[in-house]
Amino acid sequence: MNYLYKTRGTCSAEIRFAIAEDDTLEGVEFRGGCDGNLQAIAELVKGQKAETIISKLKGIDCCGRGTSCPDQLAKALEAYLNRKTD
Repeated sequence: MNYLYKTRGTCSAEIRFAIAEDDTLEGVEFRGGCDGNLQAIAELVKGQKAETIISKLKGIDCCGRGTSCPDQLAKALEAYLNRKTD
């Protein structure tokens, strides 16, 4: 399934991701932000379970903003998991 998440407090405006039924991230794309770093993050999380990604990325801060692009990815995956259980 493909999902779109509108970010808050980051240079990246949105995150698009594809996730399998077993909660494995198949791919992720960030719109805006630090292109090279976000491409690297996208490659590193590909094939990982959502819960694993959340545990590694949640709470990462960028420049005192209280969030970051990786943190927003964790929030996007949390939102996906919450919708899945509803």
